[in-house]
Amino acid sequence: MANIAAMQTLALGDSSLRISRLGYGCWRLAGSGPVTSDVRAAGRRAIQAAIDAGFTLFDHADIYGRGVCEEIFGEVMKESSALRERLVIAGKSGIRLPAADGNGGPYRYDSRREHLITSCEASLRRLHVETLDLYQIHRPDFLAPPEEIAAAFQHLVQAGKVREFGVSNFRPSQLTALQRVCPFKLCAHQFECSLLQRAPLHDGTLDQCLAEKLIPLAWSPLGGGQLADRAGDLLRSQREYQPERVLPLLDEIAARHATTRSVVALAWLLRHPARIVPIIGTTDSARIIGAVQALVFELSPEDWYALLAAAEPAPLP
Repeated sequence: MANIAAMQTLALGDSSLRISRLGYGCWRLAGSGPVTSDVRAAGRRAIQAAIDAGFTLFDHADIYGRGVCEEIFGEVMKESSALRERLVIAGKSGIRLPAADGNGGPYRYDSRREHLITSCEASLRRLHVETLDLYQIHRPDFLAPPEEIAAAFQHLVQAGKVREFGVSNFRPSQLTALQRVCPFKLCAHQFECSLLQRAPLHDGTLDQCLAEKLIPLAWSPLGGGQLADRAGDLLRSQREYQPERVLPLLDEIAARHATTRSVVALAWLLRHPARIVPIIGTTDSARIIGAVQALVFELSPEDWYALLAAAEPAPLP
């Protein structure tokens, strides 16, 4: 394996945008405790490390840090406006936190036209940019007609506030229903995918990405760090994963090729023909830089299937 890996790029679906082969996820920029000046400075350093490593796709959501993660990124953009033309900035909206209303409303999903528009505008202010390159519905809202979402998309394009659109955590049927009424071709679908979360292989999600030329954006590609050397803050569902099924084989392959288990786990995603883009979420500069090595690691089909077989609870049929 090469000592230094260069960041590769690919087209974002059928759009004119090109993105880095790995994306940087900004949801950890504000940390998990009080947002002090030191936390903000650490977040800015992580962003700069990702930029220096060649990342151009930066993934945001309005709920990350309750907007603070976007603010930290906005501080970097404000300090260096020349960065804007080099980066592809993605945002997400559609999840309402209880405190967002001030009226005791529950945690819920909201893809009404008004909410999507106002949320996008608020993100733009926090990010100190005029346009989002990619805007995604964070979670499908069971009460939002696809026509209303499409109307919000059309307004945001005409206002010059968004260039391209995608979805996140949708079922294939939900994506199809939205695309049927949307005047723009969707270009991305973001969902959890890793050796520990393989549902997209089986439920048609990756098949749809291949068929429709949607770029799959894989959040938590290392299972919340369980496939790396240290787990982070895990989601409730991730606490039930069984990394011990695959870690011995990851380590064996890594030792054979003088690399790390993280690189092998990322290469497992990169090997898929749908051109999965792993979204790296660490704020550790060394891990950000190290992730790029996965781009030059060639995982054989034999090792790919061996890892799949190790991860699956039953033998392949």
